[in-house]
Formats: sequence, C-alpha cells, structure tokens
Amino acid sequence: MSGLTGETLQERQKGKDVRMSNIVAAKAVAAAIRTSLGPRGMDKLMQLGDGEVLISNDGATILSKMKVLHPAAKMLVEMSKSQDVEAGDGTTSVCVVAGALLEACGDLLNKGIHPTAVADAFMKCAARAERILEGAARPVLLSDRAGLVNAVDTCLSSKVVGQNSDVLAPIAVDAVLGVIDAETATNVDLRSVRVVMQQGGTVDDSELVDGLVFNKGSKKSAGGPSQIDNAKIALIQFCLSAPKTDMENNVVVSDYAAMDRILREERKYILDLCKKIKKSGCNVLLIQKSILRDAYNELSLHFLAKMGILVVTDIERTDVDFICRTLSCKPIAHAGSVTADRLGRAGHVGDVGGASGHKVVKFTGVANPGQTRTVLLRGSNALVLAEADRSLRDAMCVVRSLVKKRFMVAGGGAAETAIAHGLRTAALEMTGTDAYCTRAYAEAMEVVPYTLAENAGMNPIEIVTNLRKAHAEGNFGSGVDVKRAKVTDMYGEDVVQPLLVSTSAIALSTETVCMILKVDDLLVVAYVP
Repeated sequence: MSGLTGETLQERQKGKDVRMSNIVAAKAVAAAIRTSLGPRGMDKLMQLGDGEVLISNDGATILSKMKVLHPAAKMLVEMSKSQDVEAGDGTTSVCVVAGALLEACGDLLNKGIHPTAVADAFMKCAARAERILEGAARPVLLSDRAGLVNAVDTCLSSKVVGQNSDVLAPIAVDAVLGVIDAETATNVDLRSVRVVMQQGGTVDDSELVDGLVFNKGSKKSAGGPSQIDNAKIALIQFCLSAPKTDMENNVVVSDYAAMDRILREERKYILDLCKKIKKSGCNVLLIQKSILRDAYNELSLHFLAKMGILVVTDIERTDVDFICRTLSCKPIAHAGSVTADRLGRAGHVGDVGGASGHKVVKFTGVANPGQTRTVLLRGSNALVLAEADRSLRDAMCVVRSLVKKRFMVAGGGAAETAIAHGLRTAALEMTGTDAYCTRAYAEAMEVVPYTLAENAGMNPIEIVTNLRKAHAEGNFGSGVDVKRAKVTDMYGEDVVQPLLVSTSAIALSTETVCMILKVDDLLVVAYVP
C-alpha cells in the first residue's frame, strides 16, 4: 500500500464509480422492456412527442421511441437495432440477456475481479455458447413449408397480432419464398416484398397477391372503366396537362378570341398526348406524381375515359422500380416514347372493394412476373395496422434468417438453458477467475426462461429448476410451455426459432456488455458554437 499514492486510489475509485453508473443505466433500459418478453408478455402504450399513440411489444420499436439520454443506455438501444437488422427477431431477448450479463458483471466486480478479465472470459463464453447452439440445432429445408410456418408462428406468438398468426405466418413464408431461388439463395432482399396497408376490415382479411396492388381506387371522375381484361399497362412520367412557363410568370389575355384560341390549343395538345397513348395499345395508364405542375387534369381524364383507358394516378417516385420489376414495363418520360414494347402485361386489372367500402386497384395474372410479391394488409384502425405491418416484417425476417443459416433451435428458453448447462459443466473443469466468470455467464443465460415463466404468471424458480433437471438428463429440446404452464419438449410442440436469432443475440449482447465494462471514464465535451 505504501507505493500507492492518494491520486492513484482516487483515479481507481472514479473508474469504478463510472463503470457502476453505466451498468445501472443500461440495466434500467433492459428492465423497462423485460415484461414484454414472450407470448404472455405485456404491451407498451407509447405517446410520442407529436401526440401520436403507439402500441407495441417489439423491443426495437419500444427502444427506438424512448428518449434515452445516458450514453451507456444508448448502447443498448443501438444493440437492439443491430439485432433487428441482422435477424429481425429477438430484439427484446437481446436486451434482457444484456441486462442479466450486466447484473453478473456487477457481482464479479464487487468480488474484486478486474473488468478486463471479466470481458475476456465473457467473450470466450460467447464463442463456446455459439458452438453449443450449433451442436443442438437441427437442419431445416426451405422446401419444408410447415417447418418454416412453425418458426414464424413462434415469432408472431409474442406480438399484439399473435391471434392472427394462422393468417400472417403462411403469408410471410410464401412471400419470401416467392422472391428467391430456394436452392441457391443465401440472403433475401425484403424490398422485393411490398406491403400495402388498407384501413378497413380485420387482419384476417389480409392476403398475398401474386401481382400488384395500389391502396386506392382508379380515377373514375370522368366515367372511365374500372375493370380491364388483357391489360396493357403504361407507366408515364410526363404530365397530361397544359405546359407552364419555367418561372412564375403570368400571361394576361384580354381578348376573348385569344382566350378561345388558348383553350382550343390546350385541348388539342392534351388530345394529341392521349391519342399517342391509345395508339400504342395501352388500356391501363399509371401516372407518376408530379411536383412541378399538375400530372393530369379533368380534361385529360375525360379523353382517356372516352378511349376506354383505366387510369391510376399519384404513383410515388419510390414505387417506380418495384412496379417496373413486377409488370415488366419500362417508365416512359416523353409522349413520343410511348410504344408497345415499353408496356407491361397483366391478365386482369380492376377495382376491388373491401368490407369497409375502401377500394384498391389489383393487378393479377401478370404475364412475366419479376421476383416480387405484394401483401395487402388490412386492419380495423391505424394502430392495429401499424403493429401488423411491423409484425409481418419481423415474420419475414425470421424466414430470411433461415435462408441465411438453415438451422433451427428449440424456443421457449430451451436454447439459453442448453447454453447454461453446457457452460456450467465446462466451468467445473476451469480454475481461477475464468471459472467464476463462466459460472456467472451461465446463470445469466437462465434469465430468458425465468422471465418467460414470470411473465406467464408461473413459479419461475420451480420452472428453471425443472429445466435444469431436464437438460441434465439430455433433453436439450425442453423449454417453458407458457400455455400449459409446465416444462415440455419444444420440438414436439413445434415451438422453434432460427439459429441465427439466438447466436446473433448472444454475440451482440456479450460484445455490448464487454464494451460497457471497459469504459472507466465519462467525458462531456462542451458545444462551442
């Protein structure tokens, strides 16, 4: 002690205080969403700054809407976003596991173990945990549709729209499998699946469309057709209205003859445009939204209606690429370029009315479909519709995870209990700080089955004890069955999840905890304008 100065002791104490402050802040974030884990988890009602109300139990959604100020707590928010990007599911689990690991870190630090030693031991445990999961995983074939639907069902069981999983799960599986080659695919571009939300009806009315859907009806103000067979579709990016001056100029006409001539010229100009469109053989016209001037006017709609052309207006610029891939058409930027070879084909195009009277335009029987799919999602109100959209995205991410790594593990906390059992067994053969840290890591893994049981109103200590017993006897598929309130074989109950979700959650939570552990000071840099 004689060699240590007061300044050195003060520096060590400051580092310890900062570290414990960071751990407490990050644990608070994890505790906030812990009650949302599992099929019996609670939902969070959030009122955002602009007055918007949001209901969700998705970890990434809840954390992204929270205003977190502490820098260490923000790391957990970013970790949840990373899990959402990598796997799409397990965003709540990754935070709960990180919170349990931080709890274990606090105990180890209080025993006098150095933070670097804890961080190194935890990284070794994460690598060993991944090997344990790979050993317990079962291979899955993308041709096994029932197996994929079971994995998606497990994901949706904890969502607000979990009761609609029998509709949403097959939609998610078929949508993803429809845009890839199951034999050779190693990833999925989910931008190839377009989700169109339509308020009205219930989630059970949702459907997968092998074609294209717009969430509004066709323009019929001029009496145009609403149903077209053997459709030839043109997507135009020029305006069907009279040209305007480039700058904000006004043309003052005081002579009636001149005014009449201007109106005749305008009518002739628009009629020529419509004739060029009709000459190409087009009978369905998609008009891109314009910000410079009116993309269409009532006169152009009148001419198109007389020519028997169905018109869909206000196509967003961001949707043009998806429409062209789906319909095999090419966008047309000038009236002189409207030719038959630039048109798309579809068996039928028409307005379809929903239960609430809202109409959508549906394109079916596409002649040369690209690798795209459209999901028409319905819901009784905006809150349900937004949550159904987020849940469907997560469901499709689960299928994507199985495409990237074609293995499944048992759900219901079985994977985490298998890790805990494997690490606890390995710790018996270790000595020194590694043994302490490995045992603490193993106990932290059991927070998932503990929380699942706790949120379901079961006795968590009894459930975790029974799980330990089952895994010690070699039943690595045993997990928490929250519906029957007991420990059962998860594979037998078809409660499975992608291996990538579990391995990603373990890796991300461990890396984040180790990063928080290695921070010993917090510097606030003042803003100088």
